[in-house]
Amino acid sequence: MKKVDVLIVGAGAAGLMAAIWAGRTNPKRQIVVLDGAKKIGRKILIAGGGRCNVTHYEVTEKAYAGASRNAIKKVLRQFDAAQTADFFKQLGVKLKREETGKLFPVTDQAKTVLDALVREVTKTATILPDHRVESVQDLGMHFEVVGNFGKIQAQKVVLATGGKSIPKTGSDGQGYQIAQSLGHSLTNRIFPALVPLTVPRNHWIRDMKGVTLPVTLELWQPTGKRLESFTNSMLCTHFGLSGPAVLDMSRYYLDAVGIEPDVRLTVNWVPDWQYDDFIQHLKSERQQTPLQLLRSLLPERLVKAILEQALGSDNEGRAATLPVNQLSKDERRKLAQMVTRFQVPVAGDRGFDFAEVTAGGIPLKELRLSSMSSRICPNLHFCGEILNVDGQIGGFNFQWAWSSGYLAGISV
Repeated sequence: MKKVDVLIVGAGAAGLMAAIWAGRTNPKRQIVVLDGAKKIGRKILIAGGGRCNVTHYEVTEKAYAGASRNAIKKVLRQFDAAQTADFFKQLGVKLKREETGKLFPVTDQAKTVLDALVREVTKTATILPDHRVESVQDLGMHFEVVGNFGKIQAQKVVLATGGKSIPKTGSDGQGYQIAQSLGHSLTNRIFPALVPLTVPRNHWIRDMKGVTLPVTLELWQPTGKRLESFTNSMLCTHFGLSGPAVLDMSRYYLDAVGIEPDVRLTVNWVPDWQYDDFIQHLKSERQQTPLQLLRSLLPERLVKAILEQALGSDNEGRAATLPVNQLSKDERRKLAQMVTRFQVPVAGDRGFDFAEVTAGGIPLKELRLSSMSSRICPNLHFCGEILNVDGQIGGFNFQWAWSSGYLAGISV
């Protein structure tokens, strides 16, 4: 049976980071990284449209959900965005900051990031792809790791298996079962995050496919309390809604609807206007028709759909000829509602196959956050998406991988 000092399960962003820092901390140890996929790092390669959004210029715990923000902050501050940029610069990967605050490699190629990480890992560790771990048993003095490769004996184990998002890359939830077998628990719910949302078949939104524009999405309790709000770009698609605003909102919507089915998700198609202000504008506008007014604010296809929904298909002539202030009170209310508070009839989501990250996982309270080590099973460490932490789009999930992977690596 092969014996190693440190065995890292998962060669994604967090696992590779842990391997690098484990090697840098003590290069004399035998460090092995196992990954079930034939080609490692596929999530890195597809991230950011193939450009890999390495991190964000400004990373705070406010961009994350799942565990308590105070707990997340304790991890992030140990290896922050500035340290991440310096780290990749040392690896020969220079980053550039875009207007959104996202940091990408100047090559605009995710392969640049993956190749640099792999080069650094192989200085002190061995990466073995197509080595799927099926079980990990704690035998007291060591771990026995079993998979399609046979058995390996390890003094220390790092679980960096990811969650359940995009399972074709290797993240199929196996890590959760391994963690549970070693005494750890899971959050009550594990669900897709950063995932597109669907609307019912034949809904008019599906006819808007290809339309993209900045919007404000708001999540409401039945009582009228606003739970969450995101202003960003949204894309209408053949199945429903996608784009940054929708992806960021998705985990909050799916989390809330799992507890309170009557929560509402609304779209403000013109973020610069609020409902009351828009109503007042409709009352006072004497020159423009509804068609002219909306054309100045929204794409043509969307304008026609909104007018049809608010005023009815038989009122096309009135929408094109009647000044806005001559609409009836009820028509103005319906139009303002459609424009600034349209309730999205969410049918569901596109699932883990299309989710960029997983919500839920191993609770952080079961770890010592200074080392990412288990409070339950000695010599076991965790990092990355397997934990109950998920961030917004923009490089935040990668930053969690770098930060937690660093701590696991220097501590293992």
